[in-house]
Amino acid sequence: MPSANNAAIVEISQTANKFRSSIVLQYDNKYIDVKSILGLFTTLLSSSNYDLHVHGPDAEEAKTAMAEVFAKHNLGVNVVQD
Repeated sequence: MPSANNAAIVEISQTANKFRSSIVLQYDNKYIDVKSILGLFTTLLSSSNYDLHVHGPDAEEAKTAMAEVFAKHNLGVNVVQD
């Protein structure tokens, strides 16, 4: 299964790091800190769907920005509204 391209991983991580909120990607029973490039490299596959959990002071802005960057790279993500 191919992993997402490096540009996508770097951009996702850089986008996440603009926010103070905690941004965590859930895949099966794994939780990955999206701010960690290494974590993304080992888990982000281009053909999978993920749940994105965002909590913190700028969560709404972070959810919007993260959804946009995932979509830009054709990666499926479900931003969990909770």
